[in-house]
Amino acid sequence: MSGTTITQPATATAALLDAGERLPSVSQSRASQELGLKRREFDLAVHLGCVRTVPDDGGGGARRVTRAEIDRIRAAEGWAEALQERVRTVGTKEGAALLGVTTARFTRLARLGLVVPVTFYLNRYRAVVWLYLAQELSQFAGETESAGLLSGRIPEGLRGQLDEGLDLRPRNWRGRHRGFLLRGTEDPWAQAAIVASLLDPAHVAHVVQDPYERAYLNRLRPDRAARTTPDSPAAQVTARIMTAEDPDEIAWLEADLAQAITHARETRPAPRPVPRDPAPTATRPSGATVAEHTGRTPERPRELPERSRVFGWLRRRNP
Repeated sequence: MSGTTITQPATATAALLDAGERLPSVSQSRASQELGLKRREFDLAVHLGCVRTVPDDGGGGARRVTRAEIDRIRAAEGWAEALQERVRTVGTKEGAALLGVTTARFTRLARLGLVVPVTFYLNRYRAVVWLYLAQELSQFAGETESAGLLSGRIPEGLRGQLDEGLDLRPRNWRGRHRGFLLRGTEDPWAQAAIVASLLDPAHVAHVVQDPYERAYLNRLRPDRAARTTPDSPAAQVTARIMTAEDPDEIAWLEADLAQAITHARETRPAPRPVPRDPAPTATRPSGATVAEHTGRTPERPRELPERSRVFGWLRRRNP
């Protein structure tokens, strides 16, 4: 089954969605089980458009999969094998085998951005392991333009970039991941938050100077690609991959964020705290004395005359 067939919605399903009717649905975990996919594979299938999701009626940003969507995928002949192949990923060693090159050459091709990773994970040594779509690598190997890159010497200009330390894998992955996330939402503020999530907070503040807008963007910030314990070494590695570093990429993302935030403001303002009225304080009438206000004359504390206090002391000393 082709990718087009997988992503094309059924006519009846589309009609019901257009009519605003609620369709029976299941959680993404349940859907991944029924489609025979591991959770990482299922997430990738959603990103690639192989499996459509709908917003959860309960809100909170969660998404579900309709029964009609599962039935549509499973109705095609050979759907299980086709879906598995569509989301199959390979690492450097298997990717090199698909291209018929050494692992060293495959790594150089990836650093040059000629093959683009689709996801990554951290191994037990906290080293980044990039993964690539097997179908894309097979397509790249079959293209006429790729023949000169798969055999013989890499062109001198490209070799010079490699010698200078060029590695486009993180940047290309960020661009691809950003596209995946943007296709998953139509909310302008959520889209702006996706762009902001790829920038350092200082660069976000440079573009979005309103602290309440920045707080709203942070609230809508998508989850990190690799689920790790906050502030752990693995989380720090993931944060570096998630954050743009090259000046030209930063400038491009800042311009994109400025455009996205302008559109979001036109849609609706960011939420702000509602000011509270100060609690009323008891006041007495202007110019009124305590006695006039309470209707009573205040009692003064009793004080002994000075001479009485002295004589009392003498009597105690001379009984």
